[in-house]
Amino acid sequence: MGGTLEGKVAIVTGGASGIGRATAILFAREGAKVVIADYNPTGGQETLEMIKEEGGEATFIETDVSKPGDVERMVKETIKIYGGLDILFNNAGVGETANVAEASLDHWERVLAINLRGVFLGCKYAIPKMIENGGGSIINNASILAEVGFSEAAAYSASKHGVVGLTKTIALDYAGDGIRANTVCPGFIRTPMVMEGLDQQTREYIATLHPLARMGEPEEVAEAVLFLASERSSFITGTCLFVDGGYTAR
Repeated sequence: MGGTLEGKVAIVTGGASGIGRATAILFAREGAKVVIADYNPTGGQETLEMIKEEGGEATFIETDVSKPGDVERMVKETIKIYGGLDILFNNAGVGETANVAEASLDHWERVLAINLRGVFLGCKYAIPKMIENGGGSIINNASILAEVGFSEAAAYSASKHGVVGLTKTIALDYAGDGIRANTVCPGFIRTPMVMEGLDQQTREYIATLHPLARMGEPEEVAEAVLFLASERSSFITGTCLFVDGGYTAR
């Protein structure tokens, strides 16, 4: 018996580490042909080898999601290699911090370019191909900070609020084409991006912000993305699935 995504073609941006890597591996285990897209070729190749070691099928395409040409090429190469596109997980993002008064314009534009423009570009180039294919599922990685604010996270929170608004609009615009669009909103997850630079005391404090008293694991978010990507969520579109250990229930 095949997996949940048997015969499907999926793109995972930011697949070189963290949630993206965990999701790419899980998608492949569930039978999907996976395109790992990331600006980091070393990490991307590592994810590729991890999938191949398990007998999965995948390809790595070096991609900067903030660049239209890169994203368009990513989609075209996917179609060329695998003949279609069923699932897009716009996961690539950055988590740089600064408050409004201290944030440079470069900081603001970098965060928005990757976290929001990157999602827009992925959808822009993938949707026509999904329509040709008879439909598909788009999952955009937002955050708990798409629902609440957080100190020193002005650009990040703004970008993630934007991702949710964009996703809901896509869900409305393309429901008739058989395309579902949803967001996954993780809490603090033990990824390299989150853990980098945090001392033990800070990690312990962040854990206490979640009622489940710990940070999440990338694989836990990947399971939520798999659900939204699969037909098990066939009547779900335009929604936010929080994977946050209860953070936003407070």
